[in-house]
Amino acid sequence: MFSVYPLTGFSKLESLFSCSKLNLKSKISRFRSSAALTDEERPSHSAEERDGALESTQSASVPFPPIKAAKRVVLVRHGQSTWNEEGRIQGSSDYSVLTSKGEAQAETSRQMLLDDSFDVCFASPLKRARQTAEIIWGHCREATIMEYDLREIDLYSFQGLLKHEGKERFGDAYHQWQVDAPNFNIDGHYPVRELWERARSCWNRILVHESQSVLVVAHNAVNQALIATSLGLGTEYFRILIQSNCGVSVLDFIPQAGGVSPYICLNRLNQTPNSPIAAGSFGGRKASQRIILVCHGSLQNNAEVGDMPMNILGVIQSQKTAELLLDLKVNTIVTSPKRASLETAVFISRVQEAADCLGADCAPRNVNMKKMKELDVGNIFRQSKRGNVHGARDRNQDGIVDPIARCDGLEGFEDGVIGLMWDQAGKAWQFILDELCGEPQGRKNVVVVGNPTVHVALITRCLNLEKDRMGSFHMDEGSINVIDFPDGPTGRGVIRCLNYTAHLGRWSIPITKSTLKL
Repeated sequence: MFSVYPLTGFSKLESLFSCSKLNLKSKISRFRSSAALTDEERPSHSAEERDGALESTQSASVPFPPIKAAKRVVLVRHGQSTWNEEGRIQGSSDYSVLTSKGEAQAETSRQMLLDDSFDVCFASPLKRARQTAEIIWGHCREATIMEYDLREIDLYSFQGLLKHEGKERFGDAYHQWQVDAPNFNIDGHYPVRELWERARSCWNRILVHESQSVLVVAHNAVNQALIATSLGLGTEYFRILIQSNCGVSVLDFIPQAGGVSPYICLNRLNQTPNSPIAAGSFGGRKASQRIILVCHGSLQNNAEVGDMPMNILGVIQSQKTAELLLDLKVNTIVTSPKRASLETAVFISRVQEAADCLGADCAPRNVNMKKMKELDVGNIFRQSKRGNVHGARDRNQDGIVDPIARCDGLEGFEDGVIGLMWDQAGKAWQFILDELCGEPQGRKNVVVVGNPTVHVALITRCLNLEKDRMGSFHMDEGSINVIDFPDGPTGRGVIRCLNYTAHLGRWSIPITKSTLKL
């Protein structure tokens, strides 16, 4: 049984000023999908559909209202419901309630957030979300704010049907819902586009509320839309940022001078009550190929660019990661040649190869381990340090802190250095995808071990964003990130979790509350 311990990383304003930051005024890059569908399978879109999709993407990038103080927003999906268990399409219907498993999941999420001190709770008015909010927030004196726009996606005639009934009754429409949800039309509505508009309006109300730590309890699709719209991503990102039952995601909003839209950083995605490496399905398709990005553990002297080994905490963190991955058969480990990454890779390899002794299965596993110099950006950083450019690009010509300068490990580096790192990460990402293609007919899991800065770049590459979007993501030492490929490596990568640390338990790095004042 997978155990989850209370997190130390969700306190009211912890790590707000050490996380990566995003400037919403920067250019938004459209998602360039190469999903593995043939021309015959790929839906054709009318001019009306294309215009509607473009409007949705543009509305997702509209600037947010300015804020006066840093704000952290924690999103939680409700626990398992009776209709989840039955396999019914719920949408915004209100006939299902939490199962006993769902109540237990909500209690686990409450324990995960035990160290938090929320100022306010916004929740969907639907029963399954209200019940979850009551378990997590119920001990607080302040009443939950019921926000109607936080209800789940409206699916109209689909609602209440078992999934096979939806397929039988609606045929082509159900197929489009699975493979092309942003342009899915039912009863004269485009549900995903409507959802994006609702999520955008929710952010306006959440951000203007006089609070610094906000709990939001809602649903799968609406939480996806909240995260995507906060990052300026359009409806084409639907089903790309997974939200499991009672999964916890964290967004940090940092004010800017001049009354402009805040910086926004996705601090965590889908911190789940259960193991994040459990098998998943997407639109009825099983994901058989997966990349797991593993950040090495804590370093001695906390050095960013030197070749330092891990300290005792880092060793324990890497061992915990190796234990977590025991439930997954690892085919290949690609690692940076740096000492900390190599140590972590060796831990994972040894545990995998000793799986028969540990009772995971009855046969030892052979793991192919490869060193990859493109995962080591230390030389680039050291050259920049010697060139004395540290601090040269903290602010742009308007005096606003540059978002890329806030990316983990990139503070103070000039554009040329970041460009070199970005290009090197691109080569690494292509190599990893090629490695995943090695066994197209079977299940394959590739583990990639490196430092958090490199993994931020790889996640940004996976989402087909530009280098100026690296400030949108934050990663801690010892964390893992899971990317599934339901359409194979040539298709879209689905982010199952980002900056996941629950497996570390008491050994997760304590993140202290910031003492800085704005």
